[in-house]
Amino acid sequence: MDKSGLSRRAFAAQAAALGAALAFGGTSAQAKVVARAERRDLYPQGVASGDPRPDSVILWTRRAPDDGVAAHRLTVEVASDPQFRKPVARGQVAVTAATDWTCRFLAAGLKPAREYWYRFVDEAGNTSRVGRTLTAPADGDDRPVRFAFVSCQDVTQGAMNAYRRMLHEDARRPREEQLGFVLHLGDFIYELVWYPEERPGGMERGRRLRDIVRYPNGEKVGAFHIPTDLDDYRTAYRGYLLDPDLQEARAQWPFVPVWDNHEFSWRAFQTQQPVGAEVRSAQKLKVAASQAWYEYQPARVRKPGSGDAFEAPSVANKPLGTLDARGLGQDPDNLAAINALQIKRAFRYGRNVDMILTDNRSFMSPGGDYSGLPQIKFGAMPEAMLEILDQASAYAGGSPPATIRVGELEFPNPHVKAPPEAYLGLEQMAWFKERLRAAKAPWKIWGHSFGTLTQRTDPQNLPAAFADQWPAGAGYGVLSGAYGVEHAEIFDMIRQEGITGFTVVAGDKHSFWAGYPSKTLPPRAFDPVGVEFITGSISAQGAAEVQQLTMPKDRPLRALYIHDKPDGSMECSLGMTLMHGVKSALLLQETGNADQARAARNPELAPHLKFVDHAGHGYTTVRASPDELETEFVCIPIPLERSATDDGGPLRYRVAHRVSLWKAGERPQLRQEILEGDPGLAV
Repeated sequence: MDKSGLSRRAFAAQAAALGAALAFGGTSAQAKVVARAERRDLYPQGVASGDPRPDSVILWTRRAPDDGVAAHRLTVEVASDPQFRKPVARGQVAVTAATDWTCRFLAAGLKPAREYWYRFVDEAGNTSRVGRTLTAPADGDDRPVRFAFVSCQDVTQGAMNAYRRMLHEDARRPREEQLGFVLHLGDFIYELVWYPEERPGGMERGRRLRDIVRYPNGEKVGAFHIPTDLDDYRTAYRGYLLDPDLQEARAQWPFVPVWDNHEFSWRAFQTQQPVGAEVRSAQKLKVAASQAWYEYQPARVRKPGSGDAFEAPSVANKPLGTLDARGLGQDPDNLAAINALQIKRAFRYGRNVDMILTDNRSFMSPGGDYSGLPQIKFGAMPEAMLEILDQASAYAGGSPPATIRVGELEFPNPHVKAPPEAYLGLEQMAWFKERLRAAKAPWKIWGHSFGTLTQRTDPQNLPAAFADQWPAGAGYGVLSGAYGVEHAEIFDMIRQEGITGFTVVAGDKHSFWAGYPSKTLPPRAFDPVGVEFITGSISAQGAAEVQQLTMPKDRPLRALYIHDKPDGSMECSLGMTLMHGVKSALLLQETGNADQARAARNPELAPHLKFVDHAGHGYTTVRASPDELETEFVCIPIPLERSATDDGGPLRYRVAHRVSLWKAGERPQLRQEILEGDPGLAV
């Protein structure tokens, strides 16, 4: 047995299960190869590492094929110094078109909490750029853990300045304060692509379109082009990874990736793909999307087959068939397609963090029929109505009402026999709860693609002049707050079993949020079971930017979304509407005084929210110590173009939230500090 406690044979078995070649130490690490010459052009997508453990890490690259060559033989070299004078591991593998010329190595037999450098060498001695990676600390290491989490990077519409800022700041920290990894929570690619020549001036909603992704076989639907097969998805990843700042980040830190929706299809559920008014059965496309993700992400995930190539299951495009109690289609082709690649996983990172990562898209229920509901002008759904529709047949312990009454509205309940809205599915839910119960670290962190916090406001408090916007007696309105059955199941377990340190980190919403997950909100019980942080997008457009570009000046209640200043400038006021209420947002437009507007807040509306900025781009860092967790929202201006400076350009703000580890039965308490800049109406 080696010092890590695992034999070479055990590592080999682990590598085979992950579809990776093995890079190991001993005499093989010292083997000589031909003279080297760095040729980054032959490795155009760079290098990457991922899913670090105390004794190993996944290493990745793509060696572009030479003309007429059926395979390239690649060697990976791992060293404890950037000059490679102290080699520690080495491995070889052939790369072919079967994996789109990508390869994955399990670099094993490493030491905990160490820096390592790696490079790939082809048969002619041409090397990739050098990458840096880090192993995880040992399970008993109680030093603070630092990592960043990110999401939503659309390189066809924006720049990766957030990564440049992250690289700049991390390089200037002492080694013990640097990031250990980057958690990528999805939307690594955007499958919806505008082609520049098809949009006026090569622009779309105020953004310059980059000609980065062109599908060889794609389909045009409306203004978008979408992928139709494996070649198309591979093309998207190859294009995205040409970005120098994204490539630099992947070469600097190990990434821990999961997917969200755009890695497959924007509005998809399970294997079904809504395209316009049509819902297509797309099992084959789901498998293709999963294969491309596997080929381009250095992650410890399970795939079909024992070699490095993804052996795609044979599936047919069919409807979902019979649905189970959480809306999962039981047709064998559906199950085979969504289980072809399973990305859920959990790991310990030192003594202070247990990380649990779930797949929130592949098991998502179809959703109910919301057509035929009463028309409401205000852009929200009454909270009571949403709960009945969302929980469907599971409402009130399985006794949903035949009709729904909200204020003066009454109509038949279309979801009496429908499964509830859900996204984890029964099997993954059981796995998640088991892992959460088993977590022993102070901080149990759920890496969640889109988060659990409810967006609601109080249109019942609108002035009489806007009485036509909201049904009389309808109460609070919810903009997002579905999946009540699954969230209640999790939150009830946390409360009943006295689990502390529960933390959600999420993306998808293209905005920064801080708050408290709670099963219900006032006037019912507010009972937070943890803390939650949502990060702004790397580059994808957020609601604030789109609304400022598209919302008519004379739209009723525009002030709830946009604060128009006397000088003609605008700022997003949606956060004020969600945190403080409609009276505050309207008073802000009337007086221009944010403090006066906050003083008019509805204290019952949002005790679960501490920070909301729908105009935020950037990333979030986490520092987890034995008794405290701290996050920093690092917000940059809209990344329209690549920054001319190495620091990624200026900051809008930096805001910290800290929470001390609470005891069972206690409420977590977030403490907020503005460290730099001005978050404006986000607080």
